[in-house]
This record gives sequence, structure tokens and C-alpha cells, in this order.
Amino acid sequence: MAFDRRTFLGSTAATGAAVALAGATSTPAAAAPQGVEGSGSRARTYAFTVMGTTDLHGNVFNWDYFTDKEFDDKAHNDVGLAKISTLVEQVRAEKGRRNTLLIDAGDTIQGTQLSYYYAKVDPITARRGPVHPMAQAMNAIGYDAAALGNHEFNYGIPVLRKFEEQCDFPLLGANALDARTLRPAFAPYSMHKLRTPCGRDVKVAVLGLTNPGIAIWDKANVQGKMTFPGLEEQAAKYVPKLRSMGADVVIVSAHSGSSGTSSYGDQLPHIENAAALVAEQVPGIDAILVGHAHTEIPEYRVKNKATGKDVVLSEPLKWGQRLTLFDFELTWAKGRWSVAKVAAKVLNSNTVAEDPKITRLLSDEHRKVVAYVNQVIGTSTQAMSSADGPVKDVAIIDLINHVQAETVKGALAGSEWAALPVLSQASCFSRTAAIPAGQVTIKDAAGLYPFENTMEARLLTGAQVKDYLEYSARYYVQTAPGAPVDPAKLTNAESIPDYNYDAVYGLAYDIDIAQPAGSRITGLTFQGKPVDPAAQFVLAVNNYRASGGGNFPHVPQAKQLWSNSDEIRNTIIQWVKAKGTVDPAQFASVDWRLTRAGVPVF
Repeated sequence: MAFDRRTFLGSTAATGAAVALAGATSTPAAAAPQGVEGSGSRARTYAFTVMGTTDLHGNVFNWDYFTDKEFDDKAHNDVGLAKISTLVEQVRAEKGRRNTLLIDAGDTIQGTQLSYYYAKVDPITARRGPVHPMAQAMNAIGYDAAALGNHEFNYGIPVLRKFEEQCDFPLLGANALDARTLRPAFAPYSMHKLRTPCGRDVKVAVLGLTNPGIAIWDKANVQGKMTFPGLEEQAAKYVPKLRSMGADVVIVSAHSGSSGTSSYGDQLPHIENAAALVAEQVPGIDAILVGHAHTEIPEYRVKNKATGKDVVLSEPLKWGQRLTLFDFELTWAKGRWSVAKVAAKVLNSNTVAEDPKITRLLSDEHRKVVAYVNQVIGTSTQAMSSADGPVKDVAIIDLINHVQAETVKGALAGSEWAALPVLSQASCFSRTAAIPAGQVTIKDAAGLYPFENTMEARLLTGAQVKDYLEYSARYYVQTAPGAPVDPAKLTNAESIPDYNYDAVYGLAYDIDIAQPAGSRITGLTFQGKPVDPAAQFVLAVNNYRASGGGNFPHVPQAKQLWSNSDEIRNTIIQWVKAKGTVDPAQFASVDWRLTRAGVPVF
């Protein structure tokens, strides 16, 4: 039976009666009690395992819908819940199904064309609409609870609520509050009973925490509806409550990285990657399943300042590439269970085959989406690739920028801003994106923009545009004139991801990588003339940047001239359909380049 949110919200958060015991009560474990307690008496022990996934991002099959073939990367990772299901069944067979729990740390319903299709093309919110593939798969595998991720809000609250309704397990978010009442908008926690061969049942509490950045990144969907306080604040409120309710073990499922940093500077009201801080500052937590950062952390121990005890953190790699195992050992003494030992590790999904139960369950959905992404929408006069996009001005990134600039110009036509020059920003989101010569399909166009970003127009000065470019150019490793250049080692300085490096279209400029960050932009011109610092420009920019994503300067505070609710990906698809033919000669040119002391690097 699905978790009933109305029942939850019908009782007060203070009573603790809001959350029913979730998951089946376990049958007695096969292992007999062992060890010694006190003088000559036998100690009672119990072991169980909590499995965890995170950042599944719509991956059910080991399939890449943007290339329409089996997923593969340089490390030969596999992806998807069908693989995870096989690992889960293996663990259950080894440990005893009733001695395991399965949880997730968020970002579930966005990321692939499979998840997009059932949010936008054949939406789950339609009257008599379909059941979301991720709900079907997770229900079949037998998840016990899942935290909310920030990307759960990308398609709006109605889609999220419908997904919640379709899940046979609760979606948890102790720091996702109703903006009007400041009461939980989702279940903060779930409680699970595991029956032991001795003593009373073990009560395991799972506290869900999501990312406060939702308030910024999905402002259009949540403003005035929900608010997102900090993880530490809400953990400090709920962990003592869970202990008072008799929880023997407290696990946090946190859609928040462990680094204690933020990618967005002071734009965020609270720390983005706060999992380790929660472990350090809030006593009473035994383990934290970490999400959001897309990194692999098999086991990371943080000492709690108040108790001196280790809290074990683990983050399995994204998209179902890894499954975390938290192995708990408990002892019974003085009328209560206590945690004697916790260890964590990850299992690799590329070591197993897909579970045919899951692939059969969703084969029709998979076929529909494959047919959808292979629809032909136009032709291209030549092949274009993003492989060199991080280091060169390439046509395929110009295509994104040209579509954005043209769309904004059309939107501002007839307005007081119509005469201003329009610039555009875009990142190399994927180094494998490509447009082939000849027929262009939806998957080709969609592959240029794998995120659900929408578009805005913001007003900037020439000086602000230069600041923006300087900030973006931090992405390059400082390289002296004459030093050897390896393109593979030239980018991602300070661990800046590709999606936080922007090329700006509509201007010409050089990036002198021999200079320190902040002093790299030279020869900045517009239509052949140096850019006037006081001149006004319109910047076509995605909502992620406009809301502070990447902490780029000026844009979040800049005047908004226009915004659009349609995804940029769809705007590109519709543009190709309307044009019929994609001809780089009409929009592509080399307007920026890397230099050292005025000498081009390439």
C-alpha cells in the first residue's frame, strides 16, 4: 500500500503519530544468539544490512537514450535499476530478506529521456495516465524509503505528488516545508521494525533530508509553496525525537554531498553539501547515505563532536552504477539494543546482469521511448561534434547559442529592449554530443542539452559581461608560454565541471591561459569594436545560471527582461523542426580562442 501523505499531514508533527511503520516486519533470523553478556550469561546480538542507491536520474535500463545503445563509459560502468535489482536480490539471499532494508537518497525522476517522456510526452499527471517507470521499478524491487532530491522538483510539484502517490514507499524530506504553515510537506522520516531471534524488535529510523538549493534552482516551481531550511537544523530537531520514539538505529538519507562546500557561493541560503557537517554536529546518527555530489565514497567516517562516536557515511556512484551496503552489528544489554559496529562498502553493478523481472516489467515503456527519440526532425549539412568543445569554439555549441539568441530576439521584438544586442551562454554539457550529417533525430538534438533548464533574458553591462567571462575562464589550468599543452589536462581547474564553463556567443575574445584566473580575457570586442564597459547587452541564459547555479557574477541580480517555461532542449528540437535544415555556415564562427601571450594555443 502506498504511503498516505494526507494521513501524515492530518496529525501534528509533534506527536510522532504521523509516520506509520513502513516496510514488512521481519521474520526471525536464522542465526542463533551468540557471545557472552555479564557473568556467564549469553549476549544477544543481531546483524542487518541497509542497502542504498542515489542519483538514479531516471535510469532503469543499462541504456543511453541519447546514443540509442547500451550505456558505456571509459571505466565500463553499467547503469540502471535493473542491474541494482540483481545486486539487491543477491544481498537479500545472503543476509536474509527480513534482515535488510533498501533506501535511496534522491534525484530519481529526472535525467533520461525515459523519465522525460513520462513527465512531458505521456505525463503521469494525465487523466488515467501511466505509472512512472521509476515508481514501477522501485516498487517491484521493494524500496523501503527514499529521500527527495532537488531534481524531483524540476517538473513541478504536481508531477512529484503524482509520483509520490504511485510509490509503495514514502518520499522523505524533513526540510521540505509548506511555505504557509511551515509544517512538513512530505514525511520527514519512516520507522522500520526488524524482528530479531532474541530480545525485542530492532527499530530502525530513516530520516530524509533534501537540498536547500531547491529554493533557488527550482524557484519557479516552489516559490510561495515550499521552503527548505538547512539540513543540520532539521536533523537536530528530528534525531532526538526519533530516539525518544524508541529508534535503536538512526540512518539519515541526505541528498547533500559530504564536502561541506557549495558550488553556488552565497546564493544558497544554507550549505549545499552538508552531510558530513550533519554527522559532526548532530548526535545520535549512526550512518548517512549521501547523495547529490555524484561521487563514489565507499566508506567515510566522521566523528561526532558531542559523543566522540564515528558516524559512517557512504555515497554510491550515480545512475545505479553502485549499491551501498551498511552492515550493522547490534548487541542487547540493559533492556535495549545498541549499535556495536557499522561498516560500509559499495557493490559495482557492472558485475551482474540486468534482472529480467525489471526489464520485462518495463519493456513496453522502453520501446515507446526508443521510438520517440528516433523520430527524424530535420537534416544537417555536415556533422558536428562537441569533443573539442571545452577547449575550442565549435559549431555544435554555437548551435545551442544561436537558437537561444534567436529565441530571445524574437521574444523581445517590439519591446523597449528590442534594439539591444543579444548575447548567449552555453556549456559543453557532454563531450560526446554529436549532430550527424544527414538526418537529425530528437535524440541528436536532445543530446546537446541533457538538463531540463529553461531560458531567461537578463540585462547586463559590458563590464559585467567581462566579469562573467573572467569567472568562466577559471576553468582552465594556468599554463606558461612554451609549456607543453595536453588538452586532457587543460580544463577543470579547481575541479570545475564542464557544465560550469560558459562560452558566450555574440562577442569575440581571447582567453590567455598563461595569466592567473581573473586576468585572462583580452581583445573583447562586439562587431569589431572594443566593448564599452557601460554598454547594455541582453544575455540569453538558462534558469540554472540565472538563479545562481555556478555562482557566476551579476546574472542573478540582473534585471529579468523575459523568461520561458519550456525546456531549452525542446526549444532546440522545435527550432530544427521549423528550419528543416541545420547549416553551420549560417550560425557558426570561431569567436573565442585560447592563447598564451597572444599566441593561439591551437
